[in-house]
Amino acid sequence: MFSNIGVPGLILILIVALVIFGPNKLPEIGRAFGRSIREFKKATDGIADDIREEIKEDIKETHQGTINLKK
Repeated sequence: MFSNIGVPGLILILIVALVIFGPNKLPEIGRAFGRSIREFKKATDGIADDIREEIKEDIKETHQGTINLKK
């Protein structure tokens, strides 16, 4: 999505943001955006870890069932 913006596009976006929000508000917006991205990444990592754990448990149960069938 952002791969087609390029340097001129980024400069234009920064100039527009500077005009709209002003130089004092821009750092606050950047920090808030960074925190939001960080929280989103934590949440997605947590979900991925939960899924991995479920898969491991399912494999373990399947393996145990296979051992019991062989007896």
